[in-house]
Amino acid sequence: MEIKPSQRVENIKEYYFSTKLKEVAAMNAAGADVISLGIGGPDRPPHQNVIDTMTEAVRNPANHGYQPHVGVPQLREAFANWYKKWYGVELDPKTEIQPLIGSKEGVTHISLAFLNPGDGVLVPNPGYPTYSSISQLVGATIYKYDLTEEGGWQPDFEALEKLPLDKIKLMWINYPHMPTGAKARMETFEKAVEFGKKHGIVIVHDNPYSFILNDEPMSLLQVPGAKEIAIEMNSLSKSHNMPGWRVGMAASNPTFISWILKVKSNIDSGQFKPLMLAAAKALEADKSWHDSVNEVYASRRKIAEEIMTTLGCTFDPSQSGLFLWGRLQDESITTEELADRLLHEAKVFITPGFIFGSNGERYIRISLCATNERMQEALKRIKALDL
Repeated sequence: MEIKPSQRVENIKEYYFSTKLKEVAAMNAAGADVISLGIGGPDRPPHQNVIDTMTEAVRNPANHGYQPHVGVPQLREAFANWYKKWYGVELDPKTEIQPLIGSKEGVTHISLAFLNPGDGVLVPNPGYPTYSSISQLVGATIYKYDLTEEGGWQPDFEALEKLPLDKIKLMWINYPHMPTGAKARMETFEKAVEFGKKHGIVIVHDNPYSFILNDEPMSLLQVPGAKEIAIEMNSLSKSHNMPGWRVGMAASNPTFISWILKVKSNIDSGQFKPLMLAAAKALEADKSWHDSVNEVYASRRKIAEEIMTTLGCTFDPSQSGLFLWGRLQDESITTEELADRLLHEAKVFITPGFIFGSNGERYIRISLCATNERMQEALKRIKALDL
């Protein structure tokens, strides 16, 4: 008898970076020395106080047991203080904050908590591929909404009004936007909250990039009444150099948080206590630490801009976040073909924009998560090609 996977597995593909990184690893194993400018994983460590807190907590024998699914009070309180300090948003640490094992897991928990099979979900095009893949896994119906360079990569709410909104239950938004780097706008947040309340659509804002090359961190929850209809996810992966630590959070009203907890408590068994204590310490970082991180990214960004120009791409110099997003002007080649050529001929891995949706097909994305030396070497290799 032939064994087949579930339909949900047949309906999705393996994550692009999962497959591509296996190819890169094989090339490196063969001696290729590929320079990776594809993944947005910070390559520098968190604040030394974070490492010291983790080290000390690990030595305590009492810290190695299962922990509550709601997280330790120290972490929830630290998240609440962080939101008050940086965003001016008041959150009840007991009822309005749910720690997560990263935002990617949060996408899954929220989708399972709010979407029944067949429910509609609004997904940005271009946007984070996980919004679509998890929507498919839970059996939701995906309605992609266009973001365009001409529109500043912001939602067109007049166009959204023409969709079958009675079938749509949830909308994903993400600013500063990945992959385009478009900055958050309070006008967009206000329209999103108004749109959600008008149509009974839960607005979920994914907000991991607000501290990277961005002078004004913003939160959707700054909009009065936003918590009534909105959820915001945040993460320490990008903002505090902790991608492998897997620490994030969701913030909303107590009812929404309780639904997310119902799902989460049946899927995972909580986080390691020393990790949560270290994350709470990370959230105490002051502006000078964030400034020092951004100085490094700013210097790398200049090299990324040189690479973009060398590749014949145009870009918006005002974009924020861990990447540089640029439009390929040469119509004779696709961005996938360009990315493959750079990988195999220059041994440089960049991301073609098509993986983020059809509106990303003429764009490429360069990560800032490599040292200046490696990025300069990538630039040298690319210049040596006859493009």
